[in-house]
Amino acid sequence: MKKYIITGLMCFILFASCSNDEKLSELNSDPKNPTANVPDQLFFSNAQRNLVDMNSSISINSNIFRFLTQYVSSPIYTQQSQYNFQSRTIPSTYWRTLYRDVLIDLKYAKQELETPGAYVSTTELKIKDNRFAIIELLESYTMGQLVDTFGDVPYSEALDGENLTPKYDDASGIYQDLLIRIDNALLLLDADFGSYGNADLIYGGDTEKWIRFGNSLKIKLAMTLSDVNPSLSKSLVEEAASFVFQSNEDNAVLAYDASPPANNPLWNDLVLSGRSDYFMANTIVDALNELEDPRRDIFFSNPINGEYVGGEYGAGGDFDTTSQFGDMFTEPDLPGNILDYSEIMFLMADASARGFDVGGTPEDFYNEAIKASFTFWGLTESEANDYLAKPEVAYATAEGDFKQKIGTQMWIALFNRGQESWLQWRRFDYPVLNEAPQLTLEDIPVRLTYPIDEQNRNNANRESAANAIGGDQLTTKLFWDLN
Repeated sequence: MKKYIITGLMCFILFASCSNDEKLSELNSDPKNPTANVPDQLFFSNAQRNLVDMNSSISINSNIFRFLTQYVSSPIYTQQSQYNFQSRTIPSTYWRTLYRDVLIDLKYAKQELETPGAYVSTTELKIKDNRFAIIELLESYTMGQLVDTFGDVPYSEALDGENLTPKYDDASGIYQDLLIRIDNALLLLDADFGSYGNADLIYGGDTEKWIRFGNSLKIKLAMTLSDVNPSLSKSLVEEAASFVFQSNEDNAVLAYDASPPANNPLWNDLVLSGRSDYFMANTIVDALNELEDPRRDIFFSNPINGEYVGGEYGAGGDFDTTSQFGDMFTEPDLPGNILDYSEIMFLMADASARGFDVGGTPEDFYNEAIKASFTFWGLTESEANDYLAKPEVAYATAEGDFKQKIGTQMWIALFNRGQESWLQWRRFDYPVLNEAPQLTLEDIPVRLTYPIDEQNRNNANRESAANAIGGDQLTTKLFWDLN
């Protein structure tokens, strides 16, 4: 379906002149060619914002991943914590947002880059190449999220606006192609030249940051393959290991504004709504209490008699007598994060533990990952060192094998990143989560089912994909999830 709405929000942020109603009307006058005279920067910025918004939200209509890894539960909406998502068509909203509001905008940004005569000089051509490569990286990130959520999905035919029944591509094949596209984008990027400038809401046009993002993304996708294709994973990780994020300064973060509508959507869900829909689940609260983790005072609020108390996961409960999100998460300008240094250091620890040559020991990277998480949330490196000295936390003495050690601490560090936490929980199979009432651990979803919309308009291809992956069920494991 052709994109036909250009959001006034991004026009306000980037191109104040676009606020003129007559000009907007002109832009939308041709539904078959909605990109006429629209700068690629506008599409690019809008795609970035929509991607980070989806990852930041906790709306029970679209983003339920913090439920799946048992950071939150609800006093009212127990369906989500008992894995009943169809009542709110959650898969449909998530699918539609990433395809329509992110990937289609990135497609149109690419098309605008091909405007004849727009780029002539050597510098302009280099900027064009950098912009194209950055779009490739964001497309690869977004498609990776779709694959990691559903399995086989439309890919090769997905963005053809005239084809309403695109075929579903093999998830493993999509991953292979995404990794090739990431490599090609990295070859194209040239740090000596700019890209999107202020239209880049994540890195402000810093091409060097995008090079580190691309290599870090390569690590993320390659490590997702580490169980199903260890030799490929090893070669890809070793290629990228020297060029990944170097500190929290490299994090892929979008700075939200304190004033609506340019605020973090988490604020809409927790504050603007005026509702009391979420409290902390006992799973995460009990884990941090047991470790006396200093991040408790940031992640949680509303201690009960001096102690943080989580509600029983999936059982409903009383909002006022349970702990809730910490004050930081109710601020409208809380940054939105889609890839960070701590996450990559945990993945490097995982790689090292598997024998990959990444320039450090599992303990080195594990310690660095935890320190990065502490400092990201405003704690000190000294506090992180004290935490790492605990026998229950120290890599040498923490319980379990490398998957349990890394998986547990990564789960804590990814507290505000539900999609990524769910991915890594499925990879590591740690921590051991709680059983929801009348359900078992085997009932915890390891994918989302295909959207109802697909059953209505593209059912033949949907059924073929469902058969290929082993059934369109919440408990059908994806191709890389072998354990």
